[in-house]
Amino acid sequence: MQKVLIAICTAAIAALFLAPSAVLAQAPSDAERYAYGPGMMGWGGGWMMMIFGPLFMILFLAVLIAAVVFLSRWAGGPWQGSATPHATPSGRTPLDILKERFARGEIDKEEFEERRRVLGE
Repeated sequence: MQKVLIAICTAAIAALFLAPSAVLAQAPSDAERYAYGPGMMGWGGGWMMMIFGPLFMILFLAVLIAAVVFLSRWAGGPWQGSATPHATPSGRTPLDILKERFARGEIDKEEFEERRRVLGE
């Protein structure tokens, strides 16, 4: 009785180990797995269509950078460029400018006195 029980257990263990190999023998081979066929996800674009990935990445980055620049300029307000040549810096009065012109010799004493009277000082 023990010999029969050992034979049954041995047959059961052998079947347990040999069953997966019988299943794997029926699986299709991977020989055609990497053969040329339709493109990714059934799209037949091929390798020439792969150029769109980098192009769209560059386009996305360009739009993102442009949006950041636009928003930063918008948040900063209008640009305060250099003062116009005719604008006087703060602290300089017209009389100061007149005195500088007289000191440089651009105008004579009569013209200086006349313009000073016009300015009201």
